[in-house]
Amino acid sequence: MQRTPAARRYVFFDVDGTLIDALDNQRRVWAAWAMRFGLDPEEVYRVALRTRPVETFAVVAPDRDPHACLAVLHELEDQDVRSGVYKAFDGASELLNGLPPGSWALVTSNYAHRVRGRFARTRLPAPAVIVDAAAVEHGKPSPAPYLLAAEWVGAAPAQCLVVEDAPSGVQAGLRAGMTVWNVNVPVAVDGAHRHFTDLRDAADDILAFVSGS
Repeated sequence: MQRTPAARRYVFFDVDGTLIDALDNQRRVWAAWAMRFGLDPEEVYRVALRTRPVETFAVVAPDRDPHACLAVLHELEDQDVRSGVYKAFDGASELLNGLPPGSWALVTSNYAHRVRGRFARTRLPAPAVIVDAAAVEHGKPSPAPYLLAAEWVGAAPAQCLVVEDAPSGVQAGLRAGMTVWNVNVPVAVDGAHRHFTDLRDAADDILAFVSGS
């Protein structure tokens, strides 16, 4: 009896906090943004860590034009991509270069041009598929970004592994019906199927998932 080939598997990575350590960059960008509007940088950053930019503006600068707020943030983020110092997490380069071409994608709340810039700065290979903030109406924790990634690669959710560091991303992957592994945090996010304290520890298992072994 002829065996039916196993369905191909895919892995979807978050970017900031998962593949690239951009925490210091985010803090600097938000501090510069806060100074532009005469706000307390620490308070702004505390809110920004938990919400998307438009939601942050509504909390910390409710009397300001959100479009103007976003324009300043975009200006500062683009400047940081050009001049900031970025670092890939340990093991990220070996992992991405070890994955079969076309078997992985990026799902990020940032914008694709910045992600490509950061990948170029850290010498990480960039995939063909990047689902960014402009691609979906609702970002994480909505499942929409991960479901769109699956659609773009031609996969069913059950074939997909999500690798995330943050609670909103973990919830997005779970709501999309995908396997979710949590990395680069000391304590597992609720609901994650597996937890690794750092990306390198997860690398062999991620490669094994994609290969079906």
